[in-house]
Amino acid sequence: MDVTVAGAGPVGLVLAAELALAGATVQVLERRTEPDEGMKAGAINVPTAEALDRRGLLPAAERIQREQLLRVGPFDRRTGGGRRTTRPRFTGHFAGMVLDPDLVDWSDPDLAAHTAVAGARMVPQRELEELLAAHVARLGVTVRRGVEVTALEDTGDGVLVGTTAGPLRTGWLVGCDGGRSTVRRLAGIGFPGTGPELTGHLAVADIADPEKLAEGWVWSPRGAYRHGPQPGRVVTVEFGGAPADRSAPVTLEEVRSSLRRVSGTDVTLTALRGPATRWTDNARQAASYRAGRVLLAGDAAHVHPPFGGQGLNLGVGDAMNLGWKLGAVVTGWAPEGLLDTYDAERRPLGAWVLDWTRAQTAVMRGDAGSAALREVVADLLATRAGTTYAVKKISGVTQRVDLPGGHPLVGRYAPDLWLNDGSRPADHGHGGGFLLLDRTAQGTFARLAAAWSGRVTVVADDRATPTGVLVRPDGVVAWACDTADPVGLEAALRRWAGAPSSAPGYVPAG
Repeated sequence: MDVTVAGAGPVGLVLAAELALAGATVQVLERRTEPDEGMKAGAINVPTAEALDRRGLLPAAERIQREQLLRVGPFDRRTGGGRRTTRPRFTGHFAGMVLDPDLVDWSDPDLAAHTAVAGARMVPQRELEELLAAHVARLGVTVRRGVEVTALEDTGDGVLVGTTAGPLRTGWLVGCDGGRSTVRRLAGIGFPGTGPELTGHLAVADIADPEKLAEGWVWSPRGAYRHGPQPGRVVTVEFGGAPADRSAPVTLEEVRSSLRRVSGTDVTLTALRGPATRWTDNARQAASYRAGRVLLAGDAAHVHPPFGGQGLNLGVGDAMNLGWKLGAVVTGWAPEGLLDTYDAERRPLGAWVLDWTRAQTAVMRGDAGSAALREVVADLLATRAGTTYAVKKISGVTQRVDLPGGHPLVGRYAPDLWLNDGSRPADHGHGGGFLLLDRTAQGTFARLAAAWSGRVTVVADDRATPTGVLVRPDGVVAWACDTADPVGLEAALRRWAGAPSSAPGYVPAG
């Protein structure tokens, strides 16, 4: 195989799909024999939903959200316990302080530019994995379950991988195998950061006396808890360090005892509905996302507490960024140096997420100082500007990478650009590759990009500005302009889409 991916969670599956679309041969190794049924992320952010959209998976994600709303709707206290009749506004929370959607300035340009995927945000991790598993199966990717990586040797021209199913040779190895990544350890990549202060639990349980639990997030000197939004869902946070055994299964008694301690009640849990999960606020980032022919993505590259639902989304962003770049190197149209931009672009965002979650830990502690700080933050989040700021950060609409170019779109995820035929550029990108929007009367940009016709799909339109937009396969805008002048387009194509090939009608800029 050109590439072997260790880990069949959402990050590994997205990466495998992107590599397959790029023309690489890829296999996925997963140590578990069956998909993980534990409770994890309950929703996705805008960049993740838009990644699904670009690959034609938006209708499936929208269907999942509709099904989720049918389940959650009866517990929606904002509608008096009835079902929602309108599309929900996703806001999230900061340190348990739920952000009021009525305070958000939804006309803010950053939010208003990314609304096409609003019906595909309530996609839990379990359902997302099922969707992605079907996606990679259609692409012909092999997922080998019950196979664990045990050794590796980078030979310079490939990687020798020892596994529980025997040795194999692969061109590249990518660790998407979680926070306690075997690949990261075997590659000798450091994992500096901060240790845990708390232990959290997430479960759905049968509760004999739910009236004993307050609505929303509740804090006390003992910790914090939340009940909802669906019946039986409970989250607990207790300070005092990491659990004695992180690998032990989470029991009903463990969840019940934790909930009683933090709630100060004798609430009775009678059964767990499916596996519960245990987590900490351990926050670490790999010293490097690459060591030779071994790379890391997702939790293997960074870990942090789940506050704000950033982990899954951060990992999917890694996979989208790395997938097309590694595919370009493997298939030979890009030099290996392109992979250096993976660490350079994703590391700053990973570092921000770690600090965003550390800040929430500081606000959630049960001491008097944190309680006072929580009051100040709550006041800020009760304002229109404060809530809008937090929602923009949590939703991912302000994420950007540092790319050359003076246009405000460059480095950001492509906004919703509606075309005259009712479609969007994303509708034309289901097969991967670059997208070039050309709104010039003479097709100026399309003629220049003809030399990259095998890698760049041109979408013509005659609406107004922006006149031209070049979108990378990961959704990041690499070039944009508001005139008919193609200045900078050829440089952007060469930088990201490789050297031009011979093609009829190719006219070099200048």
